[in-house]
Amino acid sequence: MANKTWLITGTSTGFGKSLATFLAKKDDVNLVATARHAERLDYLDEFNHGQIKKLTLDVTNQAEIKSVVKETIAAFGSIDVLINNAGLGYFGTFEESNRNAVKYMFDVNVWGLVDMTRSVLPTMRQQKSGIIINFSSIGGLFSFPTLSFYHGTKYAVEGISESLAKEVADLNIKVMLIEPSGFRTDWAGRSSEKEMPKIADYQQFSESITGNAEGAHHEAGDPDKAAAIIYDQVTNHESDLPLRLPLGKFAADTAVQKYTDSLADFKKLHDLSASADQPE
Repeated sequence: MANKTWLITGTSTGFGKSLATFLAKKDDVNLVATARHAERLDYLDEFNHGQIKKLTLDVTNQAEIKSVVKETIAAFGSIDVLINNAGLGYFGTFEESNRNAVKYMFDVNVWGLVDMTRSVLPTMRQQKSGIIINFSSIGGLFSFPTLSFYHGTKYAVEGISESLAKEVADLNIKVMLIEPSGFRTDWAGRSSEKEMPKIADYQQFSESITGNAEGAHHEAGDPDKAAAIIYDQVTNHESDLPLRLPLGKFAADTAVQKYTDSLADFKKLHDLSASADQPE
């Protein structure tokens, strides 16, 4: 059986680095690891015997996206698994958030993922096979103060991915959302911009922002374990791949609680909601 080709964005740190390191050690994987600064991917060199390509990619750059896809096909002939991992965070109250900063976060978290996926889909459609893995967050299901615009990006990824999964199901292409809670990555540290509250009415949220920053790299989640779980799902559970995969106990518990509470609310409001229709 031919090696499967995995293309991953954002592999210089965090989940991307853990995934790339895990896959680089596998005999049945061709790995295309990308980052805005490809020189930060030297950690892969010790595993490379011709099955790894390191490419420069800023997911907001259309030309670089097209080049990466073209080089991947030229090197390995297929793209079997796309992992849209590149992403940013932003902490700040809704009213005080910097519009330019959060717009750029949408460009990376949403439009970067969209453009990357749209560039890979023609290859997967031709192959009549493929798996698209989009990194969302438990923050794509449940919202916290000071993260409104970050949540906006992840809710967008959730909705886009769910529709996409239905559109490509008959083409033997699958979509899976990864929904982590706190993991020992750079997300709450270097990979998140922070706007501390200046308005007195929002000072109560300052501690939440500083607490997240100070807790970076001390979270419960282990990105290496996450990498192994993702590989196992793709390799051994492709036929029943879940659309949504929360990772971490907090994510698992929060997802169940969110849907349990929402179901109760929807049932309570059902008759009132239905009464808005014209009589049959």
